[in-house]
Amino acid sequence: MTARLARSAWPLLALLLALAAWLLQSQPTERWDWQPALVWQQPWRWWSAAAVHWSARHLQMNLAGAALLAWLGWRAAAGWRASAAWALAWPLTQLGLLAQPALAHYGGLSGVLHAGMAVLAMQLLRRPGRERWLGGLIAAGLLLKIATEQPWAGPLRQVPGWDFALAPAAHLSGALAGLLCGLLLTRRDTARPA
Repeated sequence: MTARLARSAWPLLALLLALAAWLLQSQPTERWDWQPALVWQQPWRWWSAAAVHWSARHLQMNLAGAALLAWLGWRAAAGWRASAAWALAWPLTQLGLLAQPALAHYGGLSGVLHAGMAVLAMQLLRRPGRERWLGGLIAAGLLLKIATEQPWAGPLRQVPGWDFALAPAAHLSGALAGLLCGLLLTRRDTARPA
């Protein structure tokens, strides 16, 4: 029973993130989004910003990402430590946005999803065999994605066909927060997925 609960921690965290985003979809964004000017007076924004989405399409894309990450973590038997690392990376992702002061508002799950991918990659890289290779592929894909988004080029990027602007700094911040928390909280785990 304990192994089942440990394996469920990761998808439950993904569900929590998705549920928060779904519940806040009709709320006023200025009350919950990331605003660096309010970071110390209203620290709930470190968490709530991940639940704010600028359009229905933005929300749908991030919910699909959360579902994929939930499935990957479940298949990899991510467990308690990896789930705790991802949960800790959640507010640190938004806090990292202070490095991009031109980003006056931010909302969305994508930064926290990048954090989850980094944590998962770190955990898989510590396992033997095929799982190590999979962790390497996830890490390489994450690095390539962030490099092509060029987070150093400015706070926002318009993507043709999307009805919201991409904030590459959030993806970089999330990946770094996930990497740091993954290094601190995960350990060599030879558990195999069921």
